[in-house]
Amino acid sequence: MLNRLQAPIIKDATEFDLKLKPYDKYVLDNGVEVYAVNAGTQEVLSLELVFSAGNWFEQQNNIAAATNYLIKNGTKSKTAFQLNEHFDYYGSHLSRGCYNETANIVLHCIDRHFATHLPVIAEMITDAIYPQHELDIYKQNMQQRLTVNLKKCDFVAGRLIDEYVFGKDHPYGVYSNKEDYDALQQEQLQDYYKKYYTEGKCIIFAAGLLPANFEQELNKTIGQLPLNKKEIPTIIHPVMPAAEKKYRIANDPNGVQGAIRLAQPFPNRHHPDFQPVQVLNTLFGGFFGSRLMSNIREDKGYTYGIHSYILNHISTTAWMISTEAGRDVSEATITEIYNEMKDLREELVDDEELQLVKNYLIGTILGDLDGPFHIIGRWKNLILNGLDEQYFYKSVNIIKNISAKELQELANKYLHPEKFYELVVV
Repeated sequence: MLNRLQAPIIKDATEFDLKLKPYDKYVLDNGVEVYAVNAGTQEVLSLELVFSAGNWFEQQNNIAAATNYLIKNGTKSKTAFQLNEHFDYYGSHLSRGCYNETANIVLHCIDRHFATHLPVIAEMITDAIYPQHELDIYKQNMQQRLTVNLKKCDFVAGRLIDEYVFGKDHPYGVYSNKEDYDALQQEQLQDYYKKYYTEGKCIIFAAGLLPANFEQELNKTIGQLPLNKKEIPTIIHPVMPAAEKKYRIANDPNGVQGAIRLAQPFPNRHHPDFQPVQVLNTLFGGFFGSRLMSNIREDKGYTYGIHSYILNHISTTAWMISTEAGRDVSEATITEIYNEMKDLREELVDDEELQLVKNYLIGTILGDLDGPFHIIGRWKNLILNGLDEQYFYKSVNIIKNISAKELQELANKYLHPEKFYELVVV
């Protein structure tokens, strides 16, 4: 019998035994690998086709992004309107996105409409035509958006800090100018599309309540496309960071805030420090109860929010601190950031604060394991980075067991002001 006078036992999140639900894997006739998590209670599914077609492979700026965006804007038999009308009619959603190494096409739909959409997606992969009038509209819209964004200090800061850390010619550091959009040509997009989509490398991630004939339907359409026909070229982009470390940029004479970015180069997920540094970063500035938030937002009132994070790049990455503060307190904000670094280098975090951070991180992982879409998202991150499930379990173990002493040692290794590029845009 339930005793309502007795409170239930409270357990720390670190006491939970986390399990990553395994995926099902199969290979289509054309060599496309499919990773699927068949789970959930709602009759919906997601299908993500990931292509090695990001800006890592382009020879001219913006080709990758334009090719990805306009893949939905007309095929040999359907206009952009007809393509959109098809997915809207069934209450489905088809999006696309372009990133550094990869680009994707993502379908969300009710499971019973899945087979209806596959021929249309296949048509987009093989028969997109990139109409000139659609390209003209894209160029105009992107130039207008860029003009508006360049007035925002936060936008300018985001562009410049990447350039300083990685170099202006590196895919992680390059950014768009009006002239880059003017230079886009229809033939360039069609060539990039054929090489990196129609005949390109593709991996599929699926999740939700998958139909019983899911694999067969997928193989009948996507499995018969000329994907994986050619080897993706191995391209090396050397990181060329700026020599100067400190920058102050005047962008908006009437603005009341300064956009602040501090960043240092950092190894990718294969480095042994990557996972333990995630704990240190959370303590430092990775959640609402972090040191940076408590000091700069709650105590000093310099900002509405400040965050630190490791960029989600595959090749190499960076440790970033980002905030906006009143322009009259921007320099004081940077001073306080460095003060928090100093405290982490010199003083051990107490048990209560460390346990709070550990519970937060485990709780975040629990959220990521709630539902098939979240689960496949975590698998996708592992697979695209060349990692396996042991990386997941190692990360959980590090979070649960890392000591205050280990965090202090990491702080002394990485959290030094002279290591960071420093930018204020006002």
